[in-house]
Amino acid sequence: PFLVIDMVTASILMSMGMMMLPPVMIALPFKIIFFVLVDGWALIAGSLVQSYGGT
Repeated sequence: PFLVIDMVTASILMSMGMMMLPPVMIALPFKIIFFVLVDGWALIAGSLVQSYGGT
């Protein structure tokens, strides 16, 4: 999903003619919002606990 956000951001910036603006500056807030919306910390912590616990 993060690669898709990068590609969409880069294509939008290129279509607008903003070649000198780094797409990372625009894509990073969208990536953080997406991570928060899908409850990323709980997913990461849950998978770490599950892999450590062995169940």
